[in-house]
Amino acid sequence: MSTVMHPAVERARALYELGRYDEAKALLGQRLAEDPDDIRAWIDLARCHLSGEGEADRALEATERALALDAEHVDALIMHARALQAVGGRFLETEDVLREAIRLDPEFWYGYALLANWLFRIRALRYGKEHGGAVTREAMDAFLRESGELAQEAIRLAPEEVFPYEVAWGIADLAGNRTVADHLDEAILRLDPQHKAALERRTGKAAAAPGVKATEAATLYADALASAPDSAPMRQGLDQASYRLLRGIRWLALLCVALAGTGLDLFAVAGEAQRDLPLPLGQRLWNLVPMAAIWALGAALRYRRLRQGIKVNLTSLLHRHPWSRIVLTQSAWAMLCALLLTQLPWTDRTLPQVIFWAGLVPTAATIWFDRKKG
Repeated sequence: MSTVMHPAVERARALYELGRYDEAKALLGQRLAEDPDDIRAWIDLARCHLSGEGEADRALEATERALALDAEHVDALIMHARALQAVGGRFLETEDVLREAIRLDPEFWYGYALLANWLFRIRALRYGKEHGGAVTREAMDAFLRESGELAQEAIRLAPEEVFPYEVAWGIADLAGNRTVADHLDEAILRLDPQHKAALERRTGKAAAAPGVKATEAATLYADALASAPDSAPMRQGLDQASYRLLRGIRWLALLCVALAGTGLDLFAVAGEAQRDLPLPLGQRLWNLVPMAAIWALGAALRYRRLRQGIKVNLTSLLHRHPWSRIVLTQSAWAMLCALLLTQLPWTDRTLPQVIFWAGLVPTAATIWFDRKKG
């Protein structure tokens, strides 16, 4: 049996890498019609079938043909284990197959990593069948330790491969060991800075940390999306951080309403002298200065410092998200009330008090209610 890969098999592998599975299967089928003893063609045909929907039985048949040609071919054994896992009801058989692959090639990392990825599930399934109940915490901890040891061996053999770290992360996560899981995420990102799952986990944790402001959270998500632009969780996180930014402008509007009410002495204590109404024109115009300062420092300056991607997302969010438009409308309403209070020459405080509460209450009442609407 030749150990040289046939050119047709090489072309089929290239088609597989491009996701053109049907073309790869057709080419491998032609090759096997010419030479049914080409074990590499059978293995690659099984891989193509596993990439399709509902073709696990065909993949299993292809691996059985490969093993009939060479029962100790490690690649064929590993592909056979993958086919067994994909076929319903034969998952437990994968352990013996993978242990045989490890015995034949104890320096091949992938066998350890794949067995680590499945072993605790195999143990849990077997435990449930033997004991007729759910797996105890102690038993699961033992299964996870055994799987973790295999994952660490895979990492030792292939420290530059990402898959063993992914497996080790899953085991640490199930074991509830967040410190180890976080270290593994960092290791994954060192090897693959664009690893979507690790980026999502690290960014989500950093953005949700206590004391992280909306601007910081939005920047974290925007930076991560530059590496993984198709990540739905991070896009959702950016939307939520952007919504928090929009929610913040209502506090600015409410502060302006409060300043306007103070300027008219709407909250004067009984017995204290109140300002004479109407206020002079100069005083009314001067009341615009602190309001302008509030918006310049609280909104305009902050907006200018935002990343361009965050600015674009804010605009997009206003079109996509009804509550964002509600927030903007409430802020505009509160500012309108503040301007009416400060710029009209009021001679009595009764109507200004009505306007003050009309600007304050509807907005303040929803600030806590819509916290989770982002």
